[in-house]
Amino acid sequence: MASSLQDTVTLHNGVRMPWFGLGVFKVEEGKEVIDSVKNAIQTGYKSIDTAAVYGNEDGVGQGIRESGAAREDLFITSKVWNADQGYNSTLEAFQTSLNKLGLDYLDLYLIHWPVEGKYKETWKALEKLYKEGRVRAIGVSNFHIHHLKDLLEHAEIKPMVNQVEYHPHLTQEELLAFCEGESIQLEAWSPLKQGELLRDETIKDIGKKYGKSPAQIILRWDLQNKVVTIPKSVNEERIKANADVFDFQLTDQEMNQISSLNKNERVGPDPDDFDF
Repeated sequence: MASSLQDTVTLHNGVRMPWFGLGVFKVEEGKEVIDSVKNAIQTGYKSIDTAAVYGNEDGVGQGIRESGAAREDLFITSKVWNADQGYNSTLEAFQTSLNKLGLDYLDLYLIHWPVEGKYKETWKALEKLYKEGRVRAIGVSNFHIHHLKDLLEHAEIKPMVNQVEYHPHLTQEELLAFCEGESIQLEAWSPLKQGELLRDETIKDIGKKYGKSPAQIILRWDLQNKVVTIPKSVNEERIKANADVFDFQLTDQEMNQISSLNKNERVGPDPDDFDF
C-alpha cells in the first residue's frame, strides 16, 4: 500500500505510475495552472494529469519547466479529445499535445471518452504511438465494462489504465473488480465529487478520529481500494494537504462505512449517455 507521495503501482507493462497525482481539469490556462503544477511538483508530486480539451497543456508544460524537476522523475498524462478520435487525427492530436507541453514523450495517453464507432481506430493509433516509444503507457477514460470488453476483443495491446469518475457516491465495484481481473489499473477523477462529499457526516466523523479532513479521508479510501487518484486544486495549501494521506490507515470497518455511502450518482455524464 502507498506509504508516500512517491510510491508507485506497476502497470501490466512494467511501467511505474504514481498512486497520487494532480489533476488540472478546469484549471485556468496561464498563471493559475503554471503555479498549480509548479507548487505540486515542488511539494513532491510526480504525476500531473491534463487533457487536450482542458485547454491548459501549454501552462502545464511551463509549470513543469519552472519546477526544475528532471523529466524522467515525472509522470505526465494527457488525453485525446472526442472530436480528434480516429486513426490519423489521433496521431496528429498526440503531436499537438506534445508540442504544447514541450515534451518529447508522454508517460500515459488516454482515450478521453468511448466515442462509438471511433474508439477502436483511436486505440490502433495509441498502439502505434506506444510501439514507437512515444508514450510509455496507454489507456482509456470513462469506459464501462462493455466498452472494455469490446476493445479487448480487437486490441493488440491491453489498456494499462482506465480513468473514471470514482468516489464514495459512485463506488463502481463491478468495474473495479473487472479491471483488477484484467490487470487494468483503475484511476479516479473527481474523487471528492467536486467538493460535495466534504459535507458528509460519516466521513467527517472518521476524519475527527485521525485528525484528518474529509478530503484526506476520501483520498485515503481511494488508495486503500487500490485506485490511483488525482485530486485537483489550485490552492498551494490544499495541494499539500491533499497529499498528507500517507501517515494513517483506515480500518476495514471504516472502509466499508465509506463504501456503503454509494448511490451510483455521478457529477459527470454517464459514458453511455454522453452527447458526443
